[in-house]
Amino acid sequence: MNEKQIYFKNKKILIYGFGKSGIACFNFLKKNNICTIFDDNKNNIPAKFKKKLINIHKLSSLNFDFIVLSPGIDIKKCKISRYLKKNNSKIITELDIFAISYPNINKITITGTNGKSTTSKLLYEVLKNSKKDVRLAGNIGYPILMESKIKNNTFFVIEASSYQLDYSKYYRSNYSIILNLSPDHLERHGSFKNYAEAKFKIIKSQSKNDFTFIDNENQFLIELVKRNKIKSKIIKIDHFENKKYCKQIDNIYFNNSSNEKNLSFVFCIAKALKLNLKTVINTANKFKGLDYRQQVIYKSKKLLIINDSKSTSFSSTIPLLESYENIYWILGGLAKKGDRLKLKKKYVSNIRAYVYGKDRNFFINSLPINMSCTSSATLKGIIKNLNNNIKNDNTKKVILFSPCAASFDQFKNFEQRGNIFNKIIKVMLKKIKK
Repeated sequence: MNEKQIYFKNKKILIYGFGKSGIACFNFLKKNNICTIFDDNKNNIPAKFKKKLINIHKLSSLNFDFIVLSPGIDIKKCKISRYLKKNNSKIITELDIFAISYPNINKITITGTNGKSTTSKLLYEVLKNSKKDVRLAGNIGYPILMESKIKNNTFFVIEASSYQLDYSKYYRSNYSIILNLSPDHLERHGSFKNYAEAKFKIIKSQSKNDFTFIDNENQFLIELVKRNKIKSKIIKIDHFENKKYCKQIDNIYFNNSSNEKNLSFVFCIAKALKLNLKTVINTANKFKGLDYRQQVIYKSKKLLIINDSKSTSFSSTIPLLESYENIYWILGGLAKKGDRLKLKKKYVSNIRAYVYGKDRNFFINSLPINMSCTSSATLKGIIKNLNNNIKNDNTKKVILFSPCAASFDQFKNFEQRGNIFNKIIKVMLKKIKK
């Protein structure tokens, strides 16, 4: 009998939130335990699981050994807030279940405000090209408990959000990476301090045999490390030292400071794992990135078009604004609480802003006074305005779709937003080429 079967056997378990991760948790635990389901919206529950659904009025009379909380649940705002606060000691997450079930597996956890998915995907491909048995899971879209045929030498590259880490109690990562930190998800965490502490959990839980990677330019993180009794080996990433490797990369995807820094992290992790750095270089040169994350969708001598629909904050977009010239910048949607545009003055004249969406007044007011700005209610409308203005520009230029906002005012998610942008641009390009 393995550790999973011992720890999770004959337990009464409540799974709260029945999206991808909730379903994965249920399927993972159902064999040896009594699993019950609750969701704020019972219509979210697929028909075959309805028998396991519990009514909110019966909760108070039941006692559970564990309450598995899905990442999207906010204890302060959900329907059973009081019940969860009362039973806080029983709350665990999918990451906790994984860590308890597979304590000896190599876990590489990547978090931060920006660049998590890109770095996770790149590192996954490096390990794969290094002939390692490697899995990519977590916030990138693949529930970690769905993985099977796990061996002792299997590597897990795990993208972890602040939501996933916030309520975790037992999760420990052999290699923990915090790429960067800037204010984000404040509507959930309440303050930057709380948000940072959620991320910092992956460092606090480590042992002396583990490794932590942080940016040597991030003074906030360095101070956090100093104030806490950290047991793991701290590796401060010196991006200047990795320049010699980055210069060997001939891939437009890494032609901006944010992705170059992400690449620098991967080089350092590869060194710690004793991987061949030539494999990193070859992988990076062939790396196509992820859809809607600084994705180059069109390139010619005079026009570059980048779809960065994943951008939901100013901090994620600034490196792009500082990396190109003659930028037609499309932004807008639902603004994030506490977000600020901290753009150096020398870049302002280089940018024409095209603002759309529900909170366009917020974004217009956030821009420097002397930045050129056009606005429209919809994405289609703003691209039409941009197209009319770009016709007479025969110079080299960049169309940058980097919204700095949530998508939910007009779209289901950032993927749908990115897909619709691509479709509109495709029509625009046909007109340009005629």
